[in-house]
Amino acid sequence: MSAGRMTEDARKIPTHEVTYARLRDMILFGVLEPGQPVTIQGLTAGLVTGMTPVREAIRRLAAEGALLPQGNRRVTVPRLTASDLAQVAFARLTIEPRLAELAAAAVSPALIERLTAIDARVDAAIRADDVSAYLQNNHAFHFALYEAAGPGVLLDMARSLWLRFGPSLRVVSSKSGATSLPDSHKEALAAMRSGDAAGVAAAIHRDIGQGVDQVRAALQRGEI
Repeated sequence: MSAGRMTEDARKIPTHEVTYARLRDMILFGVLEPGQPVTIQGLTAGLVTGMTPVREAIRRLAAEGALLPQGNRRVTVPRLTASDLAQVAFARLTIEPRLAELAAAAVSPALIERLTAIDARVDAAIRADDVSAYLQNNHAFHFALYEAAGPGVLLDMARSLWLRFGPSLRVVSSKSGATSLPDSHKEALAAMRSGDAAGVAAAIHRDIGQGVDQVRAALQRGEI
C-alpha cells in the first residue's frame, strides 16, 4: 500500500461516527419532530447505511436523552415538557454563558472574522425567512464560540442540551417563521472586539433566554 493511500485511510471517518453525526443533525435541526415515531429500518434506508451503525447511533443518542426507544423497533424524539424545559433552560443559561466567557479569553481576529461570517448567514436566513438555514447557522455560531474555550465537560454538556432543546425550537420557528427568532450575536461580537468577556457572556445569556421564552410560550399554548 502506498504512503498516500495509508494517509487517506487514516483520515477516513468510521461509518458509525458518520451515521451518528447525521442522525444527530436530523434531531438537532428538526428533521425528526418531537413525538414522531420512526422505525430503525426506515432510518437505515434514509441514512443509506447498515443496521449496525444505526443501532449504535440510536444507543448513543438515547443515552444523551435525544431519542426514546419504543417497542417494535421504533424510536422517537421525546416531547419537551414544561418541567424538562425548566431544567434545560437552567442548565443552558448557566453553562453556555460560562463557555462564552471562557472562550472570550481565547478570542483572536481569525475567530471574530469567522463568527462575523457565520452571523451574516444567520442574518440572511432571517431576512429570507429560512428556518432551516437559521437553525444550522445559529448552531454553528454558538459552537464556533464555545469550542474556543477548549474541550471539556461543559462543552459536552452544551452539545447534549442542544439535542434536547433543538427539536422544540424547530417546531416553534416553523410556526412563527425565522424573522421572529433570537439573535444577539452582534452584541456578543461587539463585546469580543472590546475584550469584554462578561459582555460576551451576557449577550449569549440574552440570546438563549429569548429562545427559551418562545418555546415556553408555545408549550403554554399547547403547540408542542
